[in-house]
Amino acid sequence: MSRRRQQAEAETEEQQQKSWREEAISASSLRQVDLERGTNGWASPPGDLFHLRARGYFTGGGGGGGKRGKAPSSPEWLLRPAGVDWLRSHSRLDHLLSRDDIPVAAAFRRARLRKDPTAQFLLAVNLQVPGRPDAYSAAFYFAADSPIPAESLLGRFIHGDDAYRNARFKIANRIVKGPWLVRTAVGGYAACLLGRALTCRYHKGEDYLEIDVDIGSSAIASAILHLALGAVTSVTIDMGFLVESQSEEELPERLFGAVRIAQMEMGAARYVETAADEAVAEAATVAGGGGGRAGAGGFRVGSAKVANDSRHHERAGAGAGKVGRSVWKPDEARKAYPRLCNGKSSGRDMTPSAGFAGTSSCQKSPKVAPPRLQRTVAEIRHGSVFVSSARHAL
Repeated sequence: MSRRRQQAEAETEEQQQKSWREEAISASSLRQVDLERGTNGWASPPGDLFHLRARGYFTGGGGGGGKRGKAPSSPEWLLRPAGVDWLRSHSRLDHLLSRDDIPVAAAFRRARLRKDPTAQFLLAVNLQVPGRPDAYSAAFYFAADSPIPAESLLGRFIHGDDAYRNARFKIANRIVKGPWLVRTAVGGYAACLLGRALTCRYHKGEDYLEIDVDIGSSAIASAILHLALGAVTSVTIDMGFLVESQSEEELPERLFGAVRIAQMEMGAARYVETAADEAVAEAATVAGGGGGRAGAGGFRVGSAKVANDSRHHERAGAGAGKVGRSVWKPDEARKAYPRLCNGKSSGRDMTPSAGFAGTSSCQKSPKVAPPRLQRTVAEIRHGSVFVSSARHAL
């Protein structure tokens, strides 16, 4: 037996011993880190960190003992974590689970082909962040290792229509760590029906459901998110996803999944080709008389392959004049206001009129915020009233 064949068989045996979820988690673009001390990665927060509707919420019994009948959720989620992707592309990424270059989806398909009993269902939440020159996607994957009962609340959500899903799909946020301005804009804890606040697109397959959440569909959400991205390396946030209970019989609420994003770096995003990129590459190949490949970069026309960053940066530089849905670059706030984005406060008034400069250690920062940031803060203040009202309604 040749040495190469022995190595191939050893690798196959190792993959079979590793569960498909472990394979997916190790292959996803954002690394898994320690829950308490990890940075630039994701972790799995326990469900009891989130206060959700408890029994008695609708009857006034207050069985959970919490405010408005809310109490810590069950520590265990309904689904299991299966990885996190932090991606960037030249345009919005839709329907990630249908692509060949998403490792989590590929690992799940392989497990289904070999009839792995633990690969029952995959649910993905894809938060789409508009930007220029790149759009970003934060994708969270959760898996069921046993069949999901069709009559359960989660089962009805999976098999229901879009109107039902929009009325039920809910997110609960906890700011674990972050600068003052982010905490003020987002709040320490908030819950929101994403299907009503933002445009959600649902992609349903026989064994999966993907929820694409378009952050750019709301000016308020975009302003708050871009503010958070400006300080992303100092922000740690917990996000819990659930199907909202709307009757006493459906209580208590339980998360189907949750994720902690810990001080993530924008540069950690993996670039993914889109159909528009492939059309440009194909045109370049034809113009250059190439056969089926575009230059020496290794890009294969007609495939969904990860791009060479060097070629992408050249294209981004040439197309800097293109107008995107977001005109504030994520790094702008971090460069302009280092003390704010590092989570440090000088104790001074931090309104736009007073500036975010602070003491002598931050003298290089401007004393008055630029008009663009002043407008953004004004939008956030207006949005905070909306968020606060929504929080009380929930």
